[in-house]
Amino acid sequence: MTEPVFKRPELEDKEIISSYFAKAPSRSCERTFVNVYLWSRHYKVQYAVIEDALVFKSEDRGLAFAYPVGEPENVKKALEFLMEYSRERECPFTLYNVTPEMFAQLESWYPGRFNVEYDRDIADYVYETEKLATLAGKKLHGKRNHINKFKTLYPDWTYEPLSDDNVEDCFQMALKWRNQNGCEEDPEKNAEMCVTLNSLRLYKELGLKGGVLKIGEKVVAFTVGEPLCPDTYVVHIEKAFPDVEGAYPMINQQFVQHECTDYTYVNREEDTGAEGLRKAKLSYRPAFLEEKGVVKEKE
Repeated sequence: MTEPVFKRPELEDKEIISSYFAKAPSRSCERTFVNVYLWSRHYKVQYAVIEDALVFKSEDRGLAFAYPVGEPENVKKALEFLMEYSRERECPFTLYNVTPEMFAQLESWYPGRFNVEYDRDIADYVYETEKLATLAGKKLHGKRNHINKFKTLYPDWTYEPLSDDNVEDCFQMALKWRNQNGCEEDPEKNAEMCVTLNSLRLYKELGLKGGVLKIGEKVVAFTVGEPLCPDTYVVHIEKAFPDVEGAYPMINQQFVQHECTDYTYVNREEDTGAEGLRKAKLSYRPAFLEEKGVVKEKE
């Protein structure tokens, strides 16, 4: 078999990678060039086009591939290729970040041959845009209270889109946030902070939109996101000073109102199994979780 050339995603690969994602829309937050590009530095992910399908390879914990992206017939050919590729290397054939839709496709081609194990820690939280924008209803009254309190405590607050005029202030705010939150001692937090700083530094090249919350002249929160698929917007980054009461709910609502109202859903990514984060994400009442798991061949 011809050896595919896997390479690390670079900025100049944005067009080709995005064109494949457009052929097979998904609500999974991994299906965007931004996530692939920014996190491939940390997880050592590489990509290749095989049988006219886009394939990502990770050797983070043994050989594994993301579910191929493309037209169904090309995805099937790519899967066959990857099974052979794994066999030649005497590695079990493994797919990661497989959604229920992807598994259903796999199952239709190879009935009963594979198992999928979903991982709750990496399931994306997907919300109805209208609910995040209005926070209407009894279950979200706590969020409305936080926002009202913020507006009372900080009457000089303003919201503005991320731009060349305020991106440096966001960068400095992120560095302060990093120092306050012990990122240096925690490799995962540190990696996330690298992604945050790079997303600010390259926001134009990556085609990202952002929102900035200020009290007077001081940035107290910012967020960054982009369209994910025709009906879903994804929020990749959200940072706020925890001692500014209501800053998190405020930046969340403002950004949704300004950037996401053309989309039915907002994907706010996973909770990584962190207890506080899980509680916070559940408190916004997701419409559903976009499950993702690992597929292996049955023994």
